[in-house]
Amino acid sequence: MPLEILTVPCLSDNYAYVVKGPDGVCLIDAPEAGPIIDAVEARGWQPGVLMITHHHHDHVGGVEELRAKYGLKVMGPKAEEAKLPPLDMGLAEGMNGGEGEGYTEPLEVPGHTLGHLAFHFANAGALFTADSLMALGCGRVFEGTMKQMHASLQKLAALPPETMVYSGHEYTTGNGRFALTIDPDNPALQKRIKKVAEAREAGQPTAQVALAEELATNPFLRCGDPGIRATLGMESASDAEVFAEIRRRKDAF
Repeated sequence: MPLEILTVPCLSDNYAYVVKGPDGVCLIDAPEAGPIIDAVEARGWQPGVLMITHHHHDHVGGVEELRAKYGLKVMGPKAEEAKLPPLDMGLAEGMNGGEGEGYTEPLEVPGHTLGHLAFHFANAGALFTADSLMALGCGRVFEGTMKQMHASLQKLAALPPETMVYSGHEYTTGNGRFALTIDPDNPALQKRIKKVAEAREAGQPTAQVALAEELATNPFLRCGDPGIRATLGMESASDAEVFAEIRRRKDAF
């Protein structure tokens, strides 16, 4: 059966996700427990697994309450085990699980944090990226290097373009304003920004989008674009150097 995916707003601008598939119900990140409990209880679902993308508090704040309530098996990046709530299983790339639509691949995407994971449900075309690839942006490079973050985004960009990307924050409006300073003549970006504004006016989330749309509009995935390079005055730079300059500008925006 296909996956059923719930987007659960948490805190001021976070998202958690509830994924119901053939292997049961799993949670992806737990910024706070209350909204997640409300979402699963309203549907009569019993979550069995919680998968954590990285150690920042706004992604793990609800772990212990959810574990106590549901007896969850908690999994997360083995590379960040010392910084996380106790894990039942530490995950690394290559440790795949599930079957059918629920088949899950953890992907190592360091940069925002050194052990950050994305979770790719390959057979269902769903990718949960938290604070690595974000709608019209990417996470700040807190622990890794610019080179690592660029490589992580290139790994995700190489997935099938029809993949649906579910990221961890409602930052799309601000990311769009910045993207226009880097890629001002991109009609696809201009159209997307209008669509985002309409969605937010209607109270709808916008951090869930096809990878193809990210490839067409997200400046962090378009470092080879001649127009962007001209705007930055970096026509002869490497893609990684262009990425680093875009990220530096975003940090100061």
